[in-house]
Amino acid sequence: MQTIGVLGGMSWESSLEWYRLANERVRERLGGHHSARIVLDSVDFAEVEAMQARGDWDAAGDLLADRARALESAGAELLVLCTNTMHLVAERIQDAVGIPFLHIADVAAEAVTRAGLSTVGLLGTAFTMEQPFYRERVAAHGIRTLVPDADDRRAVHAIIYDELVHGEIREESRQRYREVIDRLVAEGAQGIILGCTEIELLVSADDSPVPVFPTTALHVEVAVDRALGAD
Repeated sequence: MQTIGVLGGMSWESSLEWYRLANERVRERLGGHHSARIVLDSVDFAEVEAMQARGDWDAAGDLLADRARALESAGAELLVLCTNTMHLVAERIQDAVGIPFLHIADVAAEAVTRAGLSTVGLLGTAFTMEQPFYRERVAAHGIRTLVPDADDRRAVHAIIYDELVHGEIREESRQRYREVIDRLVAEGAQGIILGCTEIELLVSADDSPVPVFPTTALHVEVAVDRALGAD
């Protein structure tokens, strides 16, 4: 079993979910008392959020590249970043290390392809929905991505930052997400990428009339299988 290096803390609520799912996946695969071999570097999300707010992606890239090198030095053999948004600086992270980096958008796109879909809706932070880095990565797999309108994007983003990163789960917010999903489906989305690791704390397949692609769960599954030599 390889050691997975986990860049987390953005937010720790979703990193906790990533860690839990990874250990459950290893137990499912190996049985007994087995658990995942993980080294975790959990950054202070307040620092990263401030960089996001002022658009200082260079500083964010420097920070995460530095922490990625620390994980490699600590023995990581496979690297993951437990946040969709910060994949905006994924190239900086990959360039900083000599170990494989598992890009979460590739994992999501591959799941969409396996499902035989060609058009999906994307939910995430405003950065993920509005900047091209994620949609272009998915498009490289031949998949068209739709995003909500401006009002819905603001609502989706606010629920993430004002509630989900603090562990607050509200039924009215779940209903708001359902409405956003319904509008994306009406526009032609055949599936929905939950492109923020916190969204899975609120939304599940039961909240959508079309298949959902939970990036945290998918990321964990592929990372653990690779660490166990399944590929």
